[in-house]
Amino acid sequence: MIQLENIQFGYVKSRPLFKELSLTMEPGHIYGLLGKNGAGKTTLLKIMSGLRFPDGGSATIMGENASLRKAEVLQNLYFLQEEFAEYLREFELDREFGYMDKLSHGQKKKVLIAFALATNTKVLIMDEPTNGLDIPSKSTFRKLMASAADESRLVIISTHQVRDLHSLIDMVAILDNGHMLLNASSFEITEKLLFDMDNMKSAEGKIFYTEESPRGNYQVKENVNHIDSTLDLELLFNAAISKKNEISNLFK
Repeated sequence: MIQLENIQFGYVKSRPLFKELSLTMEPGHIYGLLGKNGAGKTTLLKIMSGLRFPDGGSATIMGENASLRKAEVLQNLYFLQEEFAEYLREFELDREFGYMDKLSHGQKKKVLIAFALATNTKVLIMDEPTNGLDIPSKSTFRKLMASAADESRLVIISTHQVRDLHSLIDMVAILDNGHMLLNASSFEITEKLLFDMDNMKSAEGKIFYTEESPRGNYQVKENVNHIDSTLDLELLFNAAISKKNEISNLFK
């Protein structure tokens, strides 16, 4: 559905943001696009939707060149951007719809999320959708997203609030230093990595990451004994960033 091949892009030519970045995303999944602030997550989403043009490589969506923004593609694509307040002002919605300017940031976000889901497009791209939502609204968001997902729909969610979405995302893509560090299913991740506490003495395997907590040390290990565990996106991200080569090689 979305195919990026050897994408090169930079706002300044001497400092490329992406260097031969390749990524494939298929329908029937909810992808979580993770990365540090400044890694280029929003820019990558814009390249996918044809709002930015790569300096090299190719970006296709539904079999078409994304940069051409063909009508048959656009009618099946919705991109909910984080900087929505700017667009509300540009469209002067506060004048035409008086209630909009009276809504809080979180309330405006709810309106736009509801509209995004109602479009029922084949490709739904959301940039930081849970920013500004309170805890009950985040729970509602997860329920709505789970019910909206089906085998014909591709959903991409860029977020740094991984704990809000760990139960929703079934495909994880980690962007780092201009390329994709990881692109794998939650099943594949828990097949190869074990998320546990250090008191599980019977669990063997190389330790990739350790994080202290009042209850003990959380760990990410190589899952040599194929033990079932629950994916923790925050621990996964920290492990991948701290042990880039080891994690990348594990999933090749």
